[in-house]
Parts: sequence; C-alpha cells; structure tokens
Amino acid sequence: MLELIHVNPNSADPIYKQLHDQIVRLIAGGKVQEGEELPSVRKLAEHFAVNPMTVSRAIGQLVDQGWLERRRGQPTRVAARQTPAETDDLLTKSLQSLIHDAKQLGVTKSKLLKLVEQRWEQE
Repeated sequence: MLELIHVNPNSADPIYKQLHDQIVRLIAGGKVQEGEELPSVRKLAEHFAVNPMTVSRAIGQLVDQGWLERRRGQPTRVAARQTPAETDDLLTKSLQSLIHDAKQLGVTKSKLLKLVEQRWEQE
C-alpha cells in the first residue's frame, strides 16, 4: 500500500490532507480491499518522513468518516465499502474545477468530452 501513496511536501495541500485523499481514492478505487490492514502510524510516518501526528490526523479523519475502522489492540483496517454515491462525490470537486477552467478558456462541452476521452485512453 505504501508504494501507492505519494506525498508532495511542496504541494499547497497539507500532508495530512494528501494522505487522507489518496487513501480514500485507493479504497474507493478498489486498490485496497475491505478488511485490509494499514501500516501503523509510526511506519507511515517513517516512510513519508513526517510527524506521526500528521499521519494520526489523517487516519483519525478516515475513521470518523467510516473509511477505516480501529479496534483496541488490533491494526487499523479498511472498513466496509462505501456506496457508489459516496464514491461519485469524490470526483465532484475536481469536476467542478475542470468545468470552470474549461469555460474560462472557451472550451466547448464537446471539446472537453473529447479531451477527457483521449486522456482516458492514455491512462
């Protein structure tokens, strides 16, 4: 799992938010499965060379939001899958930004859809 997460210390987003968002995407995208154990907070902090409180904050939010579950004496695990509507909500902010940018640049809806299709095929 660690190899699937990339933290950028130069990003405008705080590291805890980067960790949070990437773990959510891994879960929603099926890259990590229900019941799968996460590395410990200490191991994550060492791997990304960040303060353990930064990792703990991200994990705490994920637990509060139902993405992860913690039980005393056991490792943190991926909780039961979220509904498709919750997964769709993850894209809303990015889509709104993309549409806003396209309109500002004068890109038509059909041109935007064509660009998305082209990029989709490249991934």
